[in-house]
Amino acid sequence: MSETNTPAADVSSPHKPARPAGATLTQAVVAGVGLVALLALGLAWQSQQRLKQVEQELVRRQDSSQSEANIARDQARQAQDLSRDTAAKVALLDARLAEVAVQREQLEGLMQSMNRSRDENVVGDIEASLRVAMQQGTITGSAEPLVAALRQADDRLGRYKQPRLEGVRRAVTRDLERIKAVSVVDVSTLTIKLDEVVRQVDDLPLLAVAQPGRELAPAAASPTAATAATRGASAPRKAASAGAQAGSAAALAEESWWSRAWDHAGERWTTLSGDIWREARGLLRVTRIDHPEAALMAPEQAFFLRENLKLRLLNARLALLSRQFDTAQVDLREAQAMLDRYFDARSRKLSQTVELLRQVQGQSRQVSVPRPDDTLAALSAVAR
Repeated sequence: MSETNTPAADVSSPHKPARPAGATLTQAVVAGVGLVALLALGLAWQSQQRLKQVEQELVRRQDSSQSEANIARDQARQAQDLSRDTAAKVALLDARLAEVAVQREQLEGLMQSMNRSRDENVVGDIEASLRVAMQQGTITGSAEPLVAALRQADDRLGRYKQPRLEGVRRAVTRDLERIKAVSVVDVSTLTIKLDEVVRQVDDLPLLAVAQPGRELAPAAASPTAATAATRGASAPRKAASAGAQAGSAAALAEESWWSRAWDHAGERWTTLSGDIWREARGLLRVTRIDHPEAALMAPEQAFFLRENLKLRLLNARLALLSRQFDTAQVDLREAQAMLDRYFDARSRKLSQTVELLRQVQGQSRQVSVPRPDDTLAALSAVAR
């Protein structure tokens, strides 16, 4: 480069003196070295500036990283503390949850035991009431105690409304319908009828005692009927005499006198004949006697006969109350035989008494009260 510039300088300034070639080269080298040095200094300075910027950036980033690290450390510490607190709380919650679970199990067990004990109490009460009612029915022979106990059990189960006891309620309904369908002897009604028969014994007529008033009633009625017939027959005659009076006064007077005399005589004769016939009937009484001992009974024995009949009836009453129907039937047959043998069968009172006695005989039979087996089986199945 210096070589190319040198001829030009020479050409442009021909009048200047020529310099030496070594000096020019030295200047050129110095200039180049200075330029390179300047360039190196610029690069060094630029590098230094960049290094400072990098250092500053690194310091800034280090500071920010340190601050972030400190923040992260604090946050980690806080998170650790929070996790520790959370773990403690979770452990406490787990302990409380376990305690609540235990309490729930205990409460459920208590409720189940209470429900079970309540069901057992209901079952035990119903079973005890049924067994007591069965004993009462066996003693009295009546189904009313058992029916009342079953109705009470049905009402109690209806109010309780426990699905576990629905089978028991259905069994109670079946037993109640089955027991209601059985006709049981009404002992109270039979005893009332026997008391009525005992009360009527003193009023019953005996065959050994004459009853003139009752037997002579038709005879007393016959003279009255004859008198009425006579009066009815005299009425047409009086009407005929009244018609004849319209024809002749003298004939009417004579005929009316004779008619009145005839009617009066006829009435007297009818009354006299009726009295005579009534007295004759009272002197003689014809009766068919199937049992001679009844007619030959002395009057003073009638009291003992009636008392013996009352004792028979009272024995039958006691047998009915004690549910001894065979003994009651024997006593009733004996009382019926005494009524047929010693008392007047034509009496209306005797007919009524015999009818009552036959009703008692027909209804005095042994009828067993059914057992509530379905209900007892259902109660036993629930109690297991």
